[in-house]
Amino acid sequence: MSEHIVHIRSISQLHETIGYGKPKHPLISVIDVSDLAVTKEMLGVRMMADLYQISIKDKSCGMEYGRNHYDFDEGVLMFTAPRQVMVPTEEIQKGQNSGWMLVFHPDLIRNTHLGASIDDFSFFNYDVFEALHLSEDEEKILLDCFDKIKQEYSQRIDKHSQRVIVSNIELLLNYSLRFYERQFNTRTSKNKDIVSDFEKEIKQYFNKELHLENGIPSIQYFAEKANLSSHYFSDLLKKETGRSAKDHINDFIIEKAKNILVSSKQSVSEIAYDLGFNYPHYFTRLFKSKTGQTPHQYRTIN
Repeated sequence: MSEHIVHIRSISQLHETIGYGKPKHPLISVIDVSDLAVTKEMLGVRMMADLYQISIKDKSCGMEYGRNHYDFDEGVLMFTAPRQVMVPTEEIQKGQNSGWMLVFHPDLIRNTHLGASIDDFSFFNYDVFEALHLSEDEEKILLDCFDKIKQEYSQRIDKHSQRVIVSNIELLLNYSLRFYERQFNTRTSKNKDIVSDFEKEIKQYFNKELHLENGIPSIQYFAEKANLSSHYFSDLLKKETGRSAKDHINDFIIEKAKNILVSSKQSVSEIAYDLGFNYPHYFTRLFKSKTGQTPHQYRTIN
């Protein structure tokens, strides 16, 4: 695989790279996957785009995203944030695959409501195996959004065009949020096992005293244990328990701290270091935010 990365900075450059003709809008494009081909010369070439990408595809597209291979046998919706690396892995002839790709530059949504809130749509940072599997009805709804966006920028662009286009992108993302929630619900049995394993992993982390060497555990640490991306892992926990992964970790630490405070004479600083904090004032700040009391106050009262 080539170490060189082809950096795609615009919609025009993307069209030129994939041989798709001149775009009708400088900041957004809807691309018919059946019109695309992956040639032998493109294999192994690493590409990174300064673009958001939303793709509806019917099966394997012969592409790696980051460290993962995309390979599904049914219709899925997949999201890619700017500056993620993609690598073609197999030759594909025109017409071999079907689907649609919506790509847009961040400048399209800058200074809009969506520009301020797009980071809330965490599925842009999910791994490819965490893609959204669509029902036929769901796919029809999203394809209608794609079609409306394409119609809008294909017509004469006027002062309302950006607002209409951005509104339809936001509608598409809100539908996707709803459909992801459905997917979480249909996998609730498996998800509960992940939650249970997570709680065990937190206890083991501290029982093995890994915090003394590595500090407070990160969300990424537990996500990797579950073979999930940190964003998907956090969203799954939020859906199943109403609490974020960070809240689970911090609540466990606080409960452990309470026990130490009332059962030992260690100073607050010593307790902080023993729990994995590099700086005692971080521990004091967290403890007060969770309990409404400083560690000293909690010890005095209890």
